[in-house]
Amino acid sequence: MTLATEGVSVAEFIEAQKVRIESMMQRRFEKRPPWPPRLEEAVRYSLFAGGKRLRPVLALTVVELLGRDFTKFENLFIALECIHTYSLIHDDLPSMDDDELRRGQPTSHKKFGEAVAILAGDALLTYAFEIISEETFMKNFQEANVVRCLNHIAAASGAGGMVGGQFIDVNGGDKPDTEERLREMHSLKTAKLLAASVTAPAILAGSHGLIQQKLTDYGNSIGLAFQILDDILNVVGNEQEMGKSPGSDQQKGKWTYPRVVGVPVAMERAWQIAFIF
Repeated sequence: MTLATEGVSVAEFIEAQKVRIESMMQRRFEKRPPWPPRLEEAVRYSLFAGGKRLRPVLALTVVELLGRDFTKFENLFIALECIHTYSLIHDDLPSMDDDELRRGQPTSHKKFGEAVAILAGDALLTYAFEIISEETFMKNFQEANVVRCLNHIAAASGAGGMVGGQFIDVNGGDKPDTEERLREMHSLKTAKLLAASVTAPAILAGSHGLIQQKLTDYGNSIGLAFQILDDILNVVGNEQEMGKSPGSDQQKGKWTYPRVVGVPVAMERAWQIAFIF
């Protein structure tokens, strides 16, 4: 399937890509050596609870747009979802966002306890880098490109990316109470890893630097727009649509686009950012 498939809506295309990603993840976890049973259960509980699979879906789509064999990139797709799921488990913890629902079911710490949830997140994060650095995966690409890809994803996931954005979100000493500061937080917390998801395949493939930069710009833009829309849904959405309790941001006093600029302006910002390209 490609973007040029006639008679297929965007929603249908994304769903079809998601089904392919789910199949890859299931195969990978079926053949992986077992972990301690309770830890395995906690990891699977969160990883296979559904979700949009947006990051691996975008990565898969980029691979096919580049005309590459997607089977050589499978570990990358799975790694991206592992990193994303780890971040959700940790974000939901009592010391972070303290959420009770995720993807329509009790959050990991509610189901397994805080210690197991933390370790499940740790396992997913480290497993992501384990499978990208596997010899069987690395032999599909130039070694230097794999190293660059690892560095790129690590940077997007760490203090200069997703972790840094979460720190701004939970750190009461430096409130993101202006649109500029809020944009910085969302760009780090959400957009960085999403941008890495579309750029990483091009890095592995050895694509021209201009292509990589365009993909990064695109990923940053849709990542920011995605988070703004998520903020809006927390105000106007429902539990069935979101898989978590609506209104939780307001109850916890979180700084969001609707709080800072209002829902109408937030909608305008999302559309402006999403359609830059």
